[in-house]
Formats: sequence, structure tokens, C-alpha cells
Amino acid sequence: MRIKILGSAGGGGFPQWNCACRNCSGFRSGSLRARARTQTQIALEANPDYAIRTHWTLIGASPDLRSQILAEPELKPFPNTTSSTPIYDVLLTSGDVDSLMGLLHLREFQTFKIFALPSIRRILSDENAIFRVLARAQPAVQWFSLPLASKLNWEKERATQEPPTLVAQAVALAGEYPDYVGEKLRRELPAEEAVVGLALEYQGKRVFVAPSLSGRNPEWKKWAETSDLVLIDGTFWSDDELIRLGRGHKTARHMGHLPLAGAAGLLEQYPHSSRARKVLIHINNTNPILDEDSPEHRAVLAAGFEIAYDGMELSL
Repeated sequence: MRIKILGSAGGGGFPQWNCACRNCSGFRSGSLRARARTQTQIALEANPDYAIRTHWTLIGASPDLRSQILAEPELKPFPNTTSSTPIYDVLLTSGDVDSLMGLLHLREFQTFKIFALPSIRRILSDENAIFRVLARAQPAVQWFSLPLASKLNWEKERATQEPPTLVAQAVALAGEYPDYVGEKLRRELPAEEAVVGLALEYQGKRVFVAPSLSGRNPEWKKWAETSDLVLIDGTFWSDDELIRLGRGHKTARHMGHLPLAGAAGLLEQYPHSSRARKVLIHINNTNPILDEDSPEHRAVLAAGFEIAYDGMELSL
């Protein structure tokens, strides 16, 4: 299994276009040692025949997806074709704009498959008619349900005769539906489908992906303990980060993100028994860990975490 981090920042990227916080200002002036980052986007390849023809799955569809695809040579169209790329599937973990807006970049008459919880598909089809543009391809983009508490046999859904290789499972993380979802529809949707993590298994190895982790459901710890690689929410350092900086009125937890530091933060809660390689992703532009000379940056490294960056590659 190969994983490429096409984007590693939270919503708005880093530096954020309208932000003059210490991080963004310092990066622009050259006084801050940090990397520019686009909005979180993960690509996964788990095809044993990749040396012949690659087969990539996107986890989420970020607002920066078009530029991220263009920047990655392995995602370019196959030669001698008019409209065919190695991107076959997209997995959606929530209805947040940052995780699905990039679908509109994939509207150029390209057939692929989208795997999502039924509620997320309903949000897009019932309240956001713009996403119907994906039906222009011939054949149209195909939608499949990503089940909770049961495993999805990838090759069965792809309708091939090959033996199973990649298996996926959605894990409820007790998040909330985004604010743009109408109140009537919100009341009808199951709470457990609002935000999910993904457990992806291939040839005896497992990666757990949770770029948005509220921490309200402790189930995530089991997956962190039993996975070989964990890509996990590193959005905010402190719970009151945005409030202190004058960049918002909500705490990290109120926004559905477990902060890294503080009482019952991620660094404290993360299971010490886990032997997984653990990587922080979806890092907000205000998070001091972006400053590579900061004590916060050193603290997460000392705790055994890596900090995702655009272009990072991982393999299992």
C-alpha cells in the first residue's frame, strides 16, 4: 500500500489567503521556518499490478484537488487515451466543504466511483444540485454506500474477477454535520454518519485515517492501537486557539476537532500501547506546530508523532 499526502493543511491552506496571524505573516515575510501547505488530500494505491497500470483512490476531495493532481506525476492521464486517469475511486468521510468540494474539479466527463455514507450522498443530491454535474460522464459517476461496522470488499464493488486486495471500513467518530445542511434534513440524518474515519486493510497491513476527530467517541483508540499507520487530526494545538488569536468564536472541540495539547488532548489520550507510525494531518494555519523552530513542534516530535507535509509519501 502506498500513500501520498497531496495536501496536509486544514481549511484554507497555509498560508491562508485572508489571515495575518503570526504563522501566516511570518511565512510571507520569510521570518518563519515552515512549509507552505495545501488543503488536506490523501491518495492511496493498493494494486499489486501498479508497475503495469496504477490504480489510485482519493480519500476526500479537497478544494485544492485540481492543482494537487497536476502536481503529482503519477496521477496524470494514461498515455494514448483521450480521457482516462489512474484515479478510479473517491472516499468521502464527511459532508464538510473541505472534504468534498474538489468533486467539482472531477466533472470533466470522467467516469469514476464515489464511496460515501448514505447521509452524505443525500446531502449532495437533495440540497446541492450543483453536484449533479458529475452525471455528465458516459457512463455517469457511480455512487456506492460505504458501510458502518462492516467491511467493504473493494474488488467486489469494482466488479472484477480479481481476488480481494483492499478492504475498507467506516468508523463513526461522533462528529456533526456541517452548518450548511438545512435543519429539516439534519433532523432526518443519522448522527453516526456525520463524520467517519476509515480503516483500510491491504495484505495484512492497516492504515487508519481520521483527519477530523472530535474525540467524543473513544472507539478511535482501538483503531489507533491495531493499525500500522495512523493519519490523525492535528488541526489545532489548543482548544481556545482561534478565540485567543481573534480568528473565531468557537473552541476546537466545538468545531469537532480534539486539540493536541491540554487536559484530555490528543497527545494525552493517544494510546501508549500503539506501535503504529502516527502522522498528524489537517493542520490549521494558526497551529504553532507549523513553525519548525517552535516548542510545540518539538513537543509533538518528542511524543513520537510526525507532521504531514505536501508531497510526503508513506508505504506499508
